[in-house]
Amino acid sequence: MKQEAFHPGYTWHIKMTQEKHSSFIPWRFNLLLIIIFLVVLGLVCRVLDLTILDKSFLQHQGDERTLRLVSTPSYRGIIFDRNGYPLAVSTTVYSIWINPKEFDANNESLMALSKLLGMPIKELRKIITQNQKKSRCEFAYLKRGMSPEVANKVKALGLVGLYTQEESRRYYPEGEASAHVIGFTNVDDKGQEGLELAYNDWLTGEPGKKWVIKDRLGRVISDVRKVSDQRPGRDLVISIDRRIQYLAYRELQAGVKDNLARSGSVVVLDAKTGEVLAMVNLPSFNPNQRPIKITEDVRNRAVTDIFEPGSTMKAFTVAVGVESGKYTPTTLFDTNPGWMRVGNKIVKDHKNEGLITLTQVLQRSSNIGASKIVLSLPPDRLWNLMRRVGFGEPTGVGFPGEQGGMLIKHNPWGQFVLATLSFGYGMSVTTLQLARAYNVFANDGVKLPVSLLRVKQAPTGERVLNKNVSRQTVMMLEAVVSKNAAWSAHVPGYRVAGKTGTAKMATQGGYKKHQYTSSFVGFAPASNPRLVVAVVIHDPQGKHYYGAEVSAPVFARIMQNALRILDIPPDDTSSLAA
Repeated sequence: MKQEAFHPGYTWHIKMTQEKHSSFIPWRFNLLLIIIFLVVLGLVCRVLDLTILDKSFLQHQGDERTLRLVSTPSYRGIIFDRNGYPLAVSTTVYSIWINPKEFDANNESLMALSKLLGMPIKELRKIITQNQKKSRCEFAYLKRGMSPEVANKVKALGLVGLYTQEESRRYYPEGEASAHVIGFTNVDDKGQEGLELAYNDWLTGEPGKKWVIKDRLGRVISDVRKVSDQRPGRDLVISIDRRIQYLAYRELQAGVKDNLARSGSVVVLDAKTGEVLAMVNLPSFNPNQRPIKITEDVRNRAVTDIFEPGSTMKAFTVAVGVESGKYTPTTLFDTNPGWMRVGNKIVKDHKNEGLITLTQVLQRSSNIGASKIVLSLPPDRLWNLMRRVGFGEPTGVGFPGEQGGMLIKHNPWGQFVLATLSFGYGMSVTTLQLARAYNVFANDGVKLPVSLLRVKQAPTGERVLNKNVSRQTVMMLEAVVSKNAAWSAHVPGYRVAGKTGTAKMATQGGYKKHQYTSSFVGFAPASNPRLVVAVVIHDPQGKHYYGAEVSAPVFARIMQNALRILDIPPDDTSSLAA
């Protein structure tokens, strides 16, 4: 056994085995060291790459995911009436939006969200699905203009990918009464109609900008740096007096309703400054109800709709007669037998007025008397006066969509065309133009510019009519508002001067049967005019259609209450005593 244990061959085998293992172990160990070294070297290289070579790129990418340049909202300027009462203000609202790539909600959460937003669940799902299909879509509105209370409830749902965004929205305290003048803004708070559109640049502010850090859910963690401060929009003080505006709207509403009319407009001017104290129209709309459809109810008819003024033009016909020196208020006109032939046409009065004075031509609104005046003068005489007082051109008030009307100068003048011009046919005007033209009489022949902005002092104006001619015309216009004529325009305690108008409504095929434009325009107190009021009512379908029956009563109610609101003293105490 001992000999076997120490057999030389066995000893050699053991020795060889030991040598083999001793040579294998260092080789594997070295390989492992090399691998570890390479890994460490790779990590070091990667660290150098990340921290030095690609630092700016990676930092930019990180900032793109966490650092955001956001806008801080700015508010539009407030629109004030002449006495400082707000007619348009901005309020804080919120838009609800999602990141389609992140948004995730179960049926129960969607039902709760649709209820809060007031949206049908089907519509909500459609918006979400459509935007989730877009590969690059990271933003989609669900609903805009939500109140802070609703926005807080939406936040409380805690849905991933659902966000709120602070914005501003306009609110109009006077609603329908001032809608046509003030106008409205769209969902992006940009002016769309009225003064909101005309002065959009003035009212619009500049949003501020700042850098913030957001988390992966889009929540602001901290402010980093302010880039620029927001600048709120500038305020706008307009000429409108909200008290007179509401008064005019209320009385026009009653007049349109009582006479079953299609539409109507009223303009109230400050006779001393040319400021528009009220401008109302019917039908109207509520600017606070979004979305607003652009229909005919939205337009400001007082400046955009033109019509043939009818007998309200006879005041200028009489004035041009006095201006010529051929006529005085007592000059007689023979209107027998109630009609006259002009060329191959007939001009007629409502009835045979017989022998009447120039004053009575206005009082009784004689077409024959008016025609005889203009046909006895140079053809351009009446046209020139009408042009001087502002017909046929925009007033320059700066309202979007304002029309200039139509006042054609014929060469040569046809006799019948000239005759019809004398009683307000063959031309077209707006309600604002009509009020401005009558303000010439209220200012002793001086034409003032009209303004929708409050003015600090009365403008100088331009003389377009002799003072004496203007005063004689005012005396005759006072006679119109007498017990024998347009007594329905009478205002107790005040001397009123004005004129009625009744004109057939024209279409492309001619004049419509049984459709009229009824109007009254005048001013008071006649001894020292302070207010000019023009009332125009279209297509009354009630029992009456004459201006004296339809528009004059509306004029009287507006004028009476407006004079009291402005505390203008009476100038006819005898009528109060009576």
